[in-house]
Amino acid sequence: MEFLLQPNVYSTGSSNSLLNLLDRMWIKDHISGDGTLYIISGFSNYNGGVRFLPYFTNHIHNGGKIRVIIGGNTAQRLSSLQIAEALLICGAEVFIVNRKRLVHAKCYGYATKSSQELVVTSGNFTGPGMSQNAEAAIRIDPSNVHSMGFAWEDLFNQIFAQGWDIYQLVLSDIYIKANPGWNLLYDEVHSTVALDETQQTTMIVTLSHSDTVRIQASPGTDASKGTQYFWLSKGTFDFFPALTEPNKRGTKDTFSTLININYVDLGKTDTSRVTFEAGNNLDFRLGTGTLRSTKIANKKDLALISRISEYDYELRIIKQTSPHYSILLRYAINYIGNYGKRFGYISNNELKKILGI
Repeated sequence: MEFLLQPNVYSTGSSNSLLNLLDRMWIKDHISGDGTLYIISGFSNYNGGVRFLPYFTNHIHNGGKIRVIIGGNTAQRLSSLQIAEALLICGAEVFIVNRKRLVHAKCYGYATKSSQELVVTSGNFTGPGMSQNAEAAIRIDPSNVHSMGFAWEDLFNQIFAQGWDIYQLVLSDIYIKANPGWNLLYDEVHSTVALDETQQTTMIVTLSHSDTVRIQASPGTDASKGTQYFWLSKGTFDFFPALTEPNKRGTKDTFSTLININYVDLGKTDTSRVTFEAGNNLDFRLGTGTLRSTKIANKKDLALISRISEYDYELRIIKQTSPHYSILLRYAINYIGNYGKRFGYISNNELKKILGI
């Protein structure tokens, strides 16, 4: 049994987020292909599931099953077209329930011939729900699941027996929209809906030697060679657009997306790639090649990455000598790795007040 309150608030076990808890239950503590994995969530998007997509594919390839129930609505952004399509491509059975109020539960788990586990949580199958929202979760072990008489298939059968407006999605219907269920999903890649105010935030990151060595290197030197990027936290699924571009080269599973960055200090705007290392260390990295050899940032300086719209960001460097440095550093309360690198968030409006913009 294990309880947690994310992000990094409290845990009785080794998991500090819902993402980490599900990672352990479905991947580290479970045999791929054994039994059925289950997901029930009112909200869902691509970045909520991107960590698990390679494993889901392998699980079904090895003889397992996945059953999913998500919420949908024509007037609200509940579940996305992209996550439904990705789950179906993996081979999962996907059902969508019309109207938010009917699916507010969030439950995850599995059932094999010998055991079942259940996670009950407030966290949706979304990027924010998996990592940075303040969510609670409890993982119930097989003995307690058995003693209370819980059964995943019974739960699903009872949901289907309610007479709710439920559709099973079929991948071949996605573009012709022959199945009304597809009309309940929103398009998170081509959406024109403005960001919610809560998403208009700035990530404050302390920079390390690896972040800045190519920035400080002179052009043409060996030190300037290689890819220039910033390492970011494992929990930044909610800060970037849907990572819908899978790796087409190499053996490691990665997912990425392109964003536009306005490098405020340089007066330049460029396209940058955000990459999630799904098959390696689960880190995020942000390509910042525009900063190479500019000498604009050094170790321990702050990078301020502000999300302005769905795909548009601003990047500022705050030097250690800046009068704003100590004020902004206090927002970087979470650690990245074991080298003292930190990050945190501040609203764009609050940042503007501090910087006098």
